[in-house]
Amino acid sequence: MATDEETKLVGADRVLAVLTELAEHPQGASLDELAQSLHSSKSTVHRALTALRRAGLASQVSRGIYILGDEFLRLAFRNYAARPEAVRVEPVLRELARTYGETTHYAVLDGTDVVYRAKVDAPGGGVRLTSEIGGRNPAHRTAVGKLLLSYEISSERELERWIGGRALEARTPNSITSASELWAQLEAARKNGFAVDDQENEPGVNCVALPLGPELGSSPAGAISISALAFRTPLAELVAAVPQIRQTIEASANSWDSVH
Repeated sequence: MATDEETKLVGADRVLAVLTELAEHPQGASLDELAQSLHSSKSTVHRALTALRRAGLASQVSRGIYILGDEFLRLAFRNYAARPEAVRVEPVLRELARTYGETTHYAVLDGTDVVYRAKVDAPGGGVRLTSEIGGRNPAHRTAVGKLLLSYEISSERELERWIGGRALEARTPNSITSASELWAQLEAARKNGFAVDDQENEPGVNCVALPLGPELGSSPAGAISISALAFRTPLAELVAAVPQIRQTIEASANSWDSVH
């Protein structure tokens, strides 16, 4: 007789659960590891793996070790490369990374999180940040999140509804943990046209974020940020560079719009 956990992993749900779990194991995972992570039987997971391998979405690289298949990666990369936002932001991210020698991101707001849609690492192969394309961070701890929230939330009461009684979790001693602090930063972002992260999400890393767009009277689709190692590029230097950063973003956006 199937357990409660077993009944949750049937058909397409089972296959998708295994696919998602495989994505967390770039070095590969065994059948036992996958079954344990998914609280499911090995036979259930094995059936899902068989379906995924048949479609090229999973591969067995050695005896009992599975990874995402090349077909999955081909589809993902082809889709990402063809997205209009990727085509639009990659040149400006590369230009900003080259100019300031730091990591650049493009992110969008998704509920209480930001999702990174594009990233260009700092040139030179030095210290790399832990962020990744498709990764998430709580909006209240990031410059991109605070900037985008400043367009979405127009009052402190609305902000309290957005928080909904949950704790604003801290990751560093500088993380914002109260609605009043967050509201003050949203007001500053709205007034200044940019937002900052003063080592609030990652120790030793500060950040400045500006909108991509928007058109007059509308919210931006996303935000572009420069994330810098604090010892190398202090936050005050990033803030001082905001006019030049904005000019680079606007020039790139105008160039893209002129050919589309």
